[in-house]
Amino acid sequence: MNQLIENRAGKYRKVINKDALYEAFIPNNLPLIPPLKIDEKMQTLLSNADRSMGALNIVTELLPDSDFFIFSYLRKEATLSSNIEGTKGTFIDVAKAEAGAYNDEIPDDLHEIINYTKAINHGLKRIKKDNFPLTMRLLREMHGLLLSGVRGRYKTPGEFRKSQNWIGGATINTASYIPPTIPEMESALNNLELFFHDKQPMPTLIKIALIHAQFEMIHPFLDGNGRIGRVIITLLLCYYGVLDKPTLYLSEYFNIFRQEYFDRLNYVHEKGDYESWVKFFLEGVWLVAKESTETAREINALKENDLKKISGLGRKTSKNAIILLEKLFGSPVISVNDVEKITGLTFANANNLVKKLEELEILKAVDQRKRGRVFAYTKYLRLFKEKTYYKL
Repeated sequence: MNQLIENRAGKYRKVINKDALYEAFIPNNLPLIPPLKIDEKMQTLLSNADRSMGALNIVTELLPDSDFFIFSYLRKEATLSSNIEGTKGTFIDVAKAEAGAYNDEIPDDLHEIINYTKAINHGLKRIKKDNFPLTMRLLREMHGLLLSGVRGRYKTPGEFRKSQNWIGGATINTASYIPPTIPEMESALNNLELFFHDKQPMPTLIKIALIHAQFEMIHPFLDGNGRIGRVIITLLLCYYGVLDKPTLYLSEYFNIFRQEYFDRLNYVHEKGDYESWVKFFLEGVWLVAKESTETAREINALKENDLKKISGLGRKTSKNAIILLEKLFGSPVISVNDVEKITGLTFANANNLVKKLEELEILKAVDQRKRGRVFAYTKYLRLFKEKTYYKL
């Protein structure tokens, strides 16, 4: 059993029941006491992160249609956040599934990723369009969508846990971390919701970092805590007005530095070391925002270049090709039947249009079937491949 002493993050409390004797961690309420120590390095990281977020907001407004950019990043986020939890689906797999390119039943891994996309879209719609406050009720709604019909569907989707859970180990006695008991979990969630809306002065990005750590310590669901915890980050960035649109997701950064991500979160409850976690978080915001800004610029350049290619196809063909190109930024994997529906062309003419875009190296076949072939806007998809980040 864990014998760590109490620290400012919380304390371990012995729990005795008929099945086991264990020590559950009870998080202290937020805001922190004593408060976070903001040293020179943390201040530099905070300034860098704030500037990079501002630049991302500006360049996103210059995109031909930011919805394309948002949707592709959301799809990538859903893939990588689910990969952290052990799924194997890839970005291109998800795009193919959404395009109906699977002959057989869609693999369960991809259903999990698609559910993640539905969950975050639901949350963003609620806070942006419906003006719904960020509450525990909203998190439960998103959780219900996340686990609908997939692995974890028997672990009370949309409901906070009614039994003790744990992290690591085959049994609670061999667990690496045991979250609070039910009554203490409910109290911690009430405090966390109050902290969402706390008006005390605090840099917003630091506040979001503290919320993510607190949520993961509470671990209020039987399954899906990591994914919902990462969704909260983007929701809060939009809810607090740091982002004008949901264009930044941290799962790629967390995935690349996975062990450090888990270590920094563990040090919070083990040592009360919030400072190391917040610095890690701020550096991630800074690096990912810079990368997203550069990707947005590359999208603009790609579109401009491909429009120039299309302009040489002739008036009628280029008109339909432009219509199709616009669609490709939101649905980069398509079939000839899709092109037929998008453009209103006959199947034969839609097929000819696809061939012309293949010749221009805008589309590329992604399977070898003779009928019902699927094509991808590969240069666009490559812009969303996993990046390499170089930390300070």
